[in-house]
Amino acid sequence: MERMTTKTLAEIYLQQGHLQEAYEIYKALAEKDPFDAEIQERLEELREKLDPSPPSGSPIPLSSEEKIRPLEKWLANIRKRRLN
Repeated sequence: MERMTTKTLAEIYLQQGHLQEAYEIYKALAEKDPFDAEIQERLEELREKLDPSPPSGSPIPLSSEEKIRPLEKWLANIRKRRLN
């Protein structure tokens, strides 16, 4: 039987302190909907909690989505500034 992947289940795991399980669910949800800002925020929070300081000299390889996310935020900020 396939495990359910919902924000609610991820939040329950998070509240119970099961960070890795919550992270896995949010990761699966992000693959289904990579533009959901809430999911991306939670993933980033969980990444920091699970591995707060990556060892220097050996960077963590980023997925394409992880590389694109900061660029999308940067572009959104530029667009917002143009409107002001």
